Amino acid sequence: MADLPTDPAGRAAFAREVGLRLQRLRHAKGLSQEKVAHLAGISSYTYQKFEKGESRPGTPMNPRMFTLLALAGVLGVGVEELVER
Repeated sequence: MADLPTDPAGRAAFAREVGLRLQRLRHAKGLSQEKVAHLAGISSYTYQKFEKGESRPGTPMNPRMFTLLALAGVLGVGVEELVER
């Protein structure tokens, strides 16, 4: 995996990239945010924030490993595809 950003702006940009990737994959599967969240075992609100690249307003998302695994499974991709740089 490529070097991960260490500065706050770089982390925020990376989180937004991952959020956009989640959104594109969800659209490609024809799933709603609610359906993806339900199948992954997280709240709709949490998933909506992930697609924006946030955990809380102004804070880049930082999902747990098992959440990433669940999202990848729902979307039919490997975790590496979600977080590739």
